[in-house]
Amino acid sequence: MIPPELAALRSPAAVRARSHQVLDHVREGRSPHFTVNLAALDAVADYVADVTRQDYPSLDIPYHSRWRHFDAGGVARWEALAPRLEGMDAAERARTMIDLAVVSVLLDAGAGDAWRYHEAATGLAIGRSEGLAVASLDMFAAGGFSADPDLPLRADASTLIGLEAATLGRFFQVSEQNPLVGLIGRAALLNRLGAAVAARPDIFGPSGRPGGLYDTLAPQARIGRLPAEAILKALLDGLSVIWPSGLNVAGVALGDVGRHPAVRVADRSDQLVPFHKLSQWLTYSLLEPFEASGLAVTDLDALTALPEYRNGGLLIDLGAIVSRAPLNPAHKHEVSSELVVEWRALTVALMDLLADRVRERLGLDAAQFPLAKLLQGGTWMAGRRIAAERRPPAGPPPLAIDADGTVF
Repeated sequence: MIPPELAALRSPAAVRARSHQVLDHVREGRSPHFTVNLAALDAVADYVADVTRQDYPSLDIPYHSRWRHFDAGGVARWEALAPRLEGMDAAERARTMIDLAVVSVLLDAGAGDAWRYHEAATGLAIGRSEGLAVASLDMFAAGGFSADPDLPLRADASTLIGLEAATLGRFFQVSEQNPLVGLIGRAALLNRLGAAVAARPDIFGPSGRPGGLYDTLAPQARIGRLPAEAILKALLDGLSVIWPSGLNVAGVALGDVGRHPAVRVADRSDQLVPFHKLSQWLTYSLLEPFEASGLAVTDLDALTALPEYRNGGLLIDLGAIVSRAPLNPAHKHEVSSELVVEWRALTVALMDLLADRVRERLGLDAAQFPLAKLLQGGTWMAGRRIAAERRPPAGPPPLAIDADGTVF
């Protein structure tokens, strides 16, 4: 039985509340690492609104999710698989989409500057997250995650458990000339995913597929409406054990949780600041599979902004978060360090304050422009663009991180 104070950390409300505590701590001048300039949020909002209008002139903005990356280079790759989905009912189509989204998101660690995926059908050479997405989609389409050759479009726990790095490397075209950062770690993460799915039929169903999550959550929908938080809570319950560097307290695997002295409580959650970045990114990426089945996913803004280096880097580059000491790009900071935990918490909290400013500039309300669209429109691309302007050509973040790919 998980102690209730630790179970409470598995919620977006805890992410938001404790991040805002860190923001208050910094605004009071108590941080040795950063100060905050709230006035700069207006300039950040101007920049984000401009980027959003450039990329989405009609302001018809999709969710920030893995599905955007599958369309790299303007190619509708998932839609091209439609003939192979014929005959599936809505539930099985949702399971298939969930299988794909889960494995693809978990393969979305930083690829390194050298790796490219060379797509035979288009001749494109694609790097970064988009390249990893296209490679994972091609592997999925080829049956690389399936245990049944006659049913290639699925991910089975048994295959994930046995997946070797060499096999993953072959599908991802890894070689000495085309090195992919963290290949062994990526395979190990999928191995742990398979074990977690197999161990929790109460969440993922007896068939041993990530897509079994659909059968667990769909009955929870009321009048066809499923709260986004229900998806996240199921993922945190089922997958917190898979993160190799996740925090463990009192024998409980908490996942993506850091420590910061701004948060003081008289129980075992003292100083703990949850983030659950990849789990929330995965939740955003599962909105479309559930909606494709006919369900409406509601209360999107119960989730938080993603505390990762594009969103956080945007806030540093445009002066909303100010480092007390010069940032040395040659010095990498540990993800668990107080400085990085503080940066990530400030990112979550300041994105809440930024959202209304951007909505005002775009003439949209919260229902039309939830955080899931702010991120896509939005802050993630704005962070990438300002980084490329400030630190060309690769555009690394302003604060260097030593991470294993399961956080950033």
